[in-house]
Amino acid sequence: MKSVLNKVSHRAFSVFDQIIGAEQPKLYFNPQGEFKAIFDKLPQLHRKYRPTPWLSNTHAHLLYFDVIKKRSIRLKYDQIDQLTMQDGGVTGVAWFGLDLPSSVPTIVVMHTITGTPESMRELVQDLNQYTGWRIALCLRRGHADLPMPIPKMNLFGSTDDLREQLAFIQQKYPDAELYGLGSSAGTGLLVRYLGEEGANAPFKAAFALCPGYNTELGFENVHPFYSKIMTKKLFQKFIQPYAETWQNTASLERVLQSKTLLDFEQTYFEMAGFKDYSSYNQSTNPIYVFEKVDIPLLVLNAEDDPVCHIHNFEPYKAIVQRMHSVAVITTKKGSHCGFYEGLTETHSWASRLAADFFLLNASKHSKK
Repeated sequence: MKSVLNKVSHRAFSVFDQIIGAEQPKLYFNPQGEFKAIFDKLPQLHRKYRPTPWLSNTHAHLLYFDVIKKRSIRLKYDQIDQLTMQDGGVTGVAWFGLDLPSSVPTIVVMHTITGTPESMRELVQDLNQYTGWRIALCLRRGHADLPMPIPKMNLFGSTDDLREQLAFIQQKYPDAELYGLGSSAGTGLLVRYLGEEGANAPFKAAFALCPGYNTELGFENVHPFYSKIMTKKLFQKFIQPYAETWQNTASLERVLQSKTLLDFEQTYFEMAGFKDYSSYNQSTNPIYVFEKVDIPLLVLNAEDDPVCHIHNFEPYKAIVQRMHSVAVITTKKGSHCGFYEGLTETHSWASRLAADFFLLNASKHSKK
């Protein structure tokens, strides 16, 4: 009788898992590289990711992440520093964990396309709680109501700006190891920087959450509804509040005619400081330097992501499986940057994975 009940119970769980889309993550990596040993020590990857059952729908999951969950986090940053770049532009660094010992590692976070300290609170809180480390959230030009004294901004950020921000962070905490995490659009900046720097990158390890890979093509696959909504948000965040800044920008009228993210991305290059779209793309697209990444980089995508579509990864599967320092994980569910699990008390499966990956790398370095 007990055996029959066990079989029935097992069958019921299997059916439930099928309904909610629970599956073991898929791993793409070079078995001769360093990720074989890393994956062996990450237990999350050896069992199913079970999304919160009532968030198994990709749109409900994204709505919960972007509208409901973000507003429930009450984290207060210790300090926000405004930094003046060499060309006069303004960026910022929002800190959490300033009271920690100076030798504690710092996780440098690169935010989403319209990210602010408020919108990134959940990720900052999770990373701090899971690792016990300091967090430095790098704010790009025009974000978080930063002043924009010169007409220059970039959806994916500037590696030159990031270098100045990292110099500031390292000057403040010279004894702290650095780890990097990019979320959504922030992954473009992270990977572009890692590719440009190669073996000279100061990060011990990095994590890319929901990247779009080739930024020239990625916006083609964004769900039309989100593309339209996010384009309007770009106007509200970066165009309208800085009307005086853009008044002499020749391409402004064409940018304002954009209906989709792809339209905006292909027309705003002058606002990013480039003479044409080709030079903008060659200077910012992470895919052109992707294969030069030399530090451990773990990438996570959900197969049901309506913003950074899983199709964007398809052309690069074979490349990843040849690289020694890059690995990609995909899950059947998770939507865009959500990856919630739990029934009533939801928490991010992705944040825990990133933290454990960083801790594992820190342990490896401490043994050397």
